[in-house]
Amino acid sequence: MPELYLAPLAGITDQVFRRLCFEQGCGRATTEMVSAQGYLTAPADRNAYRFLLARYPEEGPLAVQLFGSEPEYFAKAAAKLEATGAFQSIDVNMGCPAQKVVGGQAGSALMKNPPLAFEIVRQMKRAVSLPVTVKMRIGWDQTHINAVDFAKGLEDAGADLLTVHGRTRMQQYSGQADWDTIARIKEAVSIPVIANGDIVDGPSALRALKTTGCDGLAIGRAALGNPWIFAEIKAALTGQPYTPPPFSQVISTAMRQAREMAAWKGQRSALLEMRKHFAWYTAGRRNSAQVRTKVNLATSFEEVEALLNSLA
Repeated sequence: MPELYLAPLAGITDQVFRRLCFEQGCGRATTEMVSAQGYLTAPADRNAYRFLLARYPEEGPLAVQLFGSEPEYFAKAAAKLEATGAFQSIDVNMGCPAQKVVGGQAGSALMKNPPLAFEIVRQMKRAVSLPVTVKMRIGWDQTHINAVDFAKGLEDAGADLLTVHGRTRMQQYSGQADWDTIARIKEAVSIPVIANGDIVDGPSALRALKTTGCDGLAIGRAALGNPWIFAEIKAALTGQPYTPPPFSQVISTAMRQAREMAAWKGQRSALLEMRKHFAWYTAGRRNSAQVRTKVNLATSFEEVEALLNSLA
């Protein structure tokens, strides 16, 4: 069966959320992106990196994702992370479209500089024994779709697997994902290729696999407020019926995530971080907009839970 991945999402794919997804059938996951240079130079007890790299023992296979633009920092950070024994692979972010990332010539900006991108992979492969993977897009913009040649160059540099988001950097997350280009990448390389973009339910997962011929699927934004998407896609892949969870289960899962977050980071931080998750869990419910406004002002989880239950 094709592998199902939870795609890395900044500010989202922490250990609490990943565990929910693993429980629903996610096969592999990736941490939030970590600055290679920042990780090497920050104080050992800096909270940001401690939280970014935290993982539960019972999680499934986990990759750590690095971003930056200096090959030597990638190599040193990868070696240091491999030594922790916490990760099964090291992923390179060559797909993030955020201006603060591409402004530093990192993320999807690396697709405009293939020699640098390939050197990053080469130096990492010399530094670690773990698989080195890459998350990329199909190009910078519609006039610079270089994904096939870029993928072949990454394979030649030693990349062990590619995850391809079927949009350009300039598209960000708008428009339709180009699965046909992902299919051409799959045909051009011999390493595994994972398709990403517009995979939002069981039927779209089946269409993506049929169109791309890929080895697996990476689900990102469609998992927000919906870790059950992995169960839905697994059901579709095996021809089994799927029944969405009742709203009572949605609420209990949201509150479980909140309380696990509080146990990890404290209630105040958890209340702030969970605001976006509560919005995703309740999206589409009648009166959800008014309730979300009240949730954002709540000072306790008991208050939040009562507000969520009012939507039932």
